Amino acid sequence: MCQKREASNIHYFNEDLFSAENEFDLMLCIDVFEHIEDPYSFLRNLAKTSRNFIFHIPLDMNVQMVARARPLQMVRESVGHLHYFSKDTALETLKHCGFEINDWFFTPNGVDRPKTIQAKALQLPRKFFQAINIDLTARFLGGYSLLVVASHKDS
Repeated sequence: MCQKREASNIHYFNEDLFSAENEFDLMLCIDVFEHIEDPYSFLRNLAKTSRNFIFHIPLDMNVQMVARARPLQMVRESVGHLHYFSKDTALETLKHCGFEINDWFFTPNGVDRPKTIQAKALQLPRKFFQAINIDLTARFLGGYSLLVVASHKDS
């Protein structure tokens, strides 16, 4: 599907990333490392593939998810998340693996497109409190992911 969209300056590969001899200008890691059993080894190996990275990380670790417990189990069962992140733990994980954080911002996927009845019930409070303090809203009510622009210190 992607190969139809290739151009002289855009190429798509379907291969083992870590065995490839290519070095990329930009690596997109969209909703990936929360599924990996050992995210630290994965991220350290990933760092060797490119100088620049965009990470998109679901923020499953928030007060309402922890307080209700069942949603964390459902995230594991329905989409396969093995690890749960908050903004702070996601950024610290990247830093711990040698990435330099250049910029980051919240993406309101669960706020803008709620899928469950519970998410729909939280949509209005999330939007209201987001206007006051998005960081606290993500920390307490959830519904956000984190988009991170990073580079690797050794690149």
